[in-house]
Amino acid sequence: MGNSESSRNRAKILVVDDDQNVRLLTRQCLEAEGMEVIEAANGVEAIDQFVRERPDLVFLDVEMPGMTGLEACRRIRKLPQGESIPIMIVTGSDDRHSIDQGFEAGATQYKTKPVNWSLLGRDVQYMLRASNAFNSLKRQEDRLRYLAYYDPLTSLPNRRSFNEQLNRILKRAQRHSCSAALMFIDLDHFKRINDSIGHARGDRLLVEIAKRLTNELREDDVVNYLSENDAEKDAEAGAATEIARLGGDEFTVVLSDVDDIDHIKNVARRILLSLSEPIALQSHNPVVTPSIGIAIYPQDGTDADTLVRNADTAMYVAKAEGRACYRFYNEDMNARAVEQLKMEEELRDAMRNDELELRYQPQINTKTGEVVSMEALVRWKHPERGMVSPVDFIPVAESTGQIIELGEWVMDEVARNCLYWDKLGLKPFRVCVNISPLQFNQRNLPDRIEAFLARSGLAADRLELELTESAIMTDAETNIARLRQLKDLGVDLAVDDFGTGYSSLSYLKRFPIDTLKIDQSFVSDLDTTDGAAIVDAILALAKTLNLRVIAEGIENEHHLSYLVRNECDLLQGFYFSRPLYPEDVPSMLEQNFSQQIGKVVENQLKKVVDN
Repeated sequence: MGNSESSRNRAKILVVDDDQNVRLLTRQCLEAEGMEVIEAANGVEAIDQFVRERPDLVFLDVEMPGMTGLEACRRIRKLPQGESIPIMIVTGSDDRHSIDQGFEAGATQYKTKPVNWSLLGRDVQYMLRASNAFNSLKRQEDRLRYLAYYDPLTSLPNRRSFNEQLNRILKRAQRHSCSAALMFIDLDHFKRINDSIGHARGDRLLVEIAKRLTNELREDDVVNYLSENDAEKDAEAGAATEIARLGGDEFTVVLSDVDDIDHIKNVARRILLSLSEPIALQSHNPVVTPSIGIAIYPQDGTDADTLVRNADTAMYVAKAEGRACYRFYNEDMNARAVEQLKMEEELRDAMRNDELELRYQPQINTKTGEVVSMEALVRWKHPERGMVSPVDFIPVAESTGQIIELGEWVMDEVARNCLYWDKLGLKPFRVCVNISPLQFNQRNLPDRIEAFLARSGLAADRLELELTESAIMTDAETNIARLRQLKDLGVDLAVDDFGTGYSSLSYLKRFPIDTLKIDQSFVSDLDTTDGAAIVDAILALAKTLNLRVIAEGIENEHHLSYLVRNECDLLQGFYFSRPLYPEDVPSMLEQNFSQQIGKVVENQLKKVVDN
């Protein structure tokens, strides 16, 4: 071991005494035990040496001219590094009052004169050992306290810290009759990004988000967790901002002493801009936008639980309204949230109480007029509400994950209905089943469909899976492989609501799909120049890619005539039929609409000529 390393490992003792001979004897005893000794001849010099040398123990004489040893001890204890340093005081008085004075000044141990020099080194060693054990325990307690109140990944206060601090801020706001604001921040599509770039990079992304929040709000006097001892100081403190990570991709910002709503809006905009900048992660540069919900004390809640719940509600509204935005809480949001929760519970019961039913809407071949396929549509017959629109309950099923169970029920019901129709000797026809984005994103979806076909006995070519354009475009490269797995099973694949998801043509050519379905919003706009232009473009694209194209939402003769004249392959809408009960499907299959279609086209052309 080198001399410098040996020196670093030796205990450093500060010996303070106005008697040079005492200092010399003390030095000899301690150096004989392998310790390093520094000296001071009075109290003032002792404090100066303590600050400069940072000793491991102080050997301090009480009776010194000028500043006494007791006063020097008190001053050392007030220094940041002197709070836990062991201090041995040496006094000529051995009465109880003198000893009590020493301990009250901050001494750790005391010795009475004359000092037993032969035992001094051993006593100092014991004090150092006890001090090391105490400091080790204190470091462990500090570590446990840190883990209890801070997030180890981002070093931000955690949920426990956030809850305690929010309660303190609200108590202070109540005492001072001022406002506070809670921002609940959730990162948009973080799970998808995390899954695609890996969890290690995902963690680094969260660290970067935490840094950006801290840097952006630094000017607002960001504060961290305050201990119980700091509670009184906090009670009278000025405005501050606290940032916390509650877990996952959820962060919070608390603003105290809010003057007006414009200040809150300004902070929210800054957060949006800062977090929405690309994040450099090696070969990836993901953009993670935040959705922010804001609740204000006291108007949106007078206690922490209510404020958190309402800010969370506002955050979900921000997500539902397009993400990458902020929304302030209002009472209507709460009413909608309560209604959604109630519907969620009732929908769970509906799947167990046989309240769900399937309807089938026919799809007609333009050239032959025959019904060649049916779209399966789920309906909810509520015992009290009556018929609940899919527009109301499907989003609830998707947001809660119930759409997975609902989708499996639909598939099983389709198979049961098909077997019933087959027993009647009906001609085979395709049944189109909608697959939600959540279902499609399941990695084992091809395996589940394969298992369904084997279990049900349904021929694969009887089934067409309708996938939304936005779902397959989310991660096009990955989804191409999944679509090919599905296609290999023998099922048909359709892109539902086509034209609303801004598909890349280069990807569309690589998707193994059979059908494009024109969104009904474009069909309803056929009276407009823009609506007609979009439909024309989709029809031309489908022909170029050799795909079937179907138009849904046909409600009048103009819609029908336009689509037939422009060679749309399949037609669907109320003009032909509303969704049917399974038992009404056989009679629908017997119908042929070729004459009706031809007559409508002829009449529409005649109108054009007459005009």
